[in-house]
Amino acid sequence: MPSQTSARVLSLASHPGGRSPAGDSGAQESVVLAPVPTEREIDQQLVERAQRGDKLAFELLVIKYQRKLLRLVGRLVRDPAEAEDVTQDAFIKAYRALGSFRGDSAFYTWLYRIGVNTAKNHLMNQGRRMPASIGVEEAEYYEGNDLLQDVNTPEAELLSREIARTVNDSMEALPEELKTAIRLREIEGLSYEDIATMMNCPIGTVRSRIFRAREAISHKLKPLLEVLGSKRW
Repeated sequence: MPSQTSARVLSLASHPGGRSPAGDSGAQESVVLAPVPTEREIDQQLVERAQRGDKLAFELLVIKYQRKLLRLVGRLVRDPAEAEDVTQDAFIKAYRALGSFRGDSAFYTWLYRIGVNTAKNHLMNQGRRMPASIGVEEAEYYEGNDLLQDVNTPEAELLSREIARTVNDSMEALPEELKTAIRLREIEGLSYEDIATMMNCPIGTVRSRIFRAREAISHKLKPLLEVLGSKRW
């Protein structure tokens, strides 16, 4: 999944009229770094949009963290097929509980706990035990101590628009069965059961198609985020 996605903005602080005072021709213009949205701040913006009903915003969070959460769950349940199902269930629970997220922790920390609890319940229902270690350092890495700032800057808005455009283009380029599955889920808001009925296939196939669609979108999205994350504006 993408690494840090914040864009950097450089603004030159010059004197009125854009000139240096007389006799100061050798002075250099000072460079002021505008506030840089952090990974946590961008996640918070996406969460707030999702809480207002923006389905694309939550889908971006799913795309961003699906692989990371799948790795975590995979270490717990130790079965690839089960890990995929548990990961999907964890995202469903996260979406339903999104209204309770207040930003006291980083989004991934919150999602991580949901993933662990979902995996734990899955194992308990099968009479299995949790592994001794669950990789807590992954959640702690994303916790951070940054204070939430206003990320409604032109640069952050540009980032959001570029991401949305890339996601939409990537969805259109998907094979028809993958595109149909993810559109029914993320745009129409249908349940996996309803999608399975409409597409005349097992629920497991629906889950697999949606997972593969998100992976394909993530692959197209990653280069854009890496470029934006390292670019100086």
